[in-house]
Amino acid sequence: MCIRDSNGDDFSEIPLIENTSVGMNMFFLPKENQKLEVSLSNLNEYRFGGEMMNENPAYLAAQSEERTHNVWMGSADYQINFNKDKSSLITYAAWQNTTRDHYTGIIPDEAEELAEHLENPPYGTSDVTTFNTGIQLNHKIHKFLTGQNVFTLGTEFVYDEVNDVIPAYNYLIDQITRNYGTFLQSDWNVVKNITLLSGVRMDLHNLVDQPIFSPRASLLYKLKKNTQFRVNYGAGFRAPQAFDADLHIAFAGGGISRVLLSPDLAPEKSQSWSGSINYDKPSENFIVGFTLEGFYTRLNKAFYLNPIGEDEFGELFEKQNGQGATVTGGTIELRANYNRKAQLEAGITLQTSEFDEKVSYIDGLEGITKFVRTPNEYGFATLSFTPNERINANLNYIYTGSMLVPHFAGAPNQTVDEIINSDSFSELSLKFSYAFPLKKMNSQIELYSGVKNIFNAYQDQFDVGKNRDSNFVYGPAQPRTIFFGIKLKSK
Repeated sequence: MCIRDSNGDDFSEIPLIENTSVGMNMFFLPKENQKLEVSLSNLNEYRFGGEMMNENPAYLAAQSEERTHNVWMGSADYQINFNKDKSSLITYAAWQNTTRDHYTGIIPDEAEELAEHLENPPYGTSDVTTFNTGIQLNHKIHKFLTGQNVFTLGTEFVYDEVNDVIPAYNYLIDQITRNYGTFLQSDWNVVKNITLLSGVRMDLHNLVDQPIFSPRASLLYKLKKNTQFRVNYGAGFRAPQAFDADLHIAFAGGGISRVLLSPDLAPEKSQSWSGSINYDKPSENFIVGFTLEGFYTRLNKAFYLNPIGEDEFGELFEKQNGQGATVTGGTIELRANYNRKAQLEAGITLQTSEFDEKVSYIDGLEGITKFVRTPNEYGFATLSFTPNERINANLNYIYTGSMLVPHFAGAPNQTVDEIINSDSFSELSLKFSYAFPLKKMNSQIELYSGVKNIFNAYQDQFDVGKNRDSNFVYGPAQPRTIFFGIKLKSK
């Protein structure tokens, strides 16, 4: 798919995407109490965005990004139940490898720089390998003090190797991370109406000096049959490593922006609390209910990208630790179901997300405490209609509130750096499907069609020309899009 020049500047706003994927999922039942699941898949994808050209190499475009991905993924899970189904042992392994050839560049205006660009265009390669394996033992004790308890003990190992290089920009991320995790969990039905889920995880990460302990707890109280009260607490962390977003190369300020990791980068840690009330009222044909939830998350040494200047290639950002940040808010969700034929679900979230101290997103502009690209309100609504087994219709609504978005100068239409307040968006989509049964094959063929973003609620403020800010993106991911397809499903 590709938007051919939304604002008349001969540069795409959405990249051309071509992909082919193939995969398989299999399961075996060696014995009645055993199950083995295996999956393997491959994705080949080509992306191109920038100046709209015809069959020319990417480095001859005034500005462009080109990506060719080859992704392999595989997994295996084995479970055995024993001890009269009181115990189970689960082992798993998953692997993914992504190789990527990429180009990100702008044709220079000066003759000497242009000659160097043509002689050594900024092509790069990425090779990312991730491997995850673990084992988990579950054991049920029917009489544990006052009630039943399920204990879970497990350990896992995650290995991640990243090599991302663009020689022409002197850009290199060469990183290996290893994380060993061990966890213990108790799911205890204390008394008839009270359940306590608690546990702790210990992580040993090769980029963190000390072990990190992450406790969690959840207390559930059931009032009669219709109402549930829940209180949750959990802790977590992010290691001081490069993540997928840090491999992103963007255009900003007339050059190429890159992300570096601070040598003093420390783990980001979080503590989260939440509480909720869940109520459902059934009748002969109707079920109606609601969920009311409040949440509070405290981030210590929160990650952010600090502008540290520029070099001959463009803007430089360094991932650093802030003093801390707080995310707090509330959500209300409503639901109704009529005779399992019509169902309505809707919800809205109001929140605030702020750093303790002002953070600089653009060099030279005063810092702000609010998170960027994070709306304070967002919501959804889904209406589903299923009159029979063959017909299914869905009307989906998504609301995205206003947010702060950094906007770098460089394009002819944007002469100053600034942080803007975006518009809010209301996105409405429709999907309809019809299934034809294949009785002899015990399966069915489903034909489906629909329209995403029917009223085209989409960003309309774009930069022009090759020196545009390619990170100046907000709101719905797609404009109005018509789709259709066919699917073979087993019953």
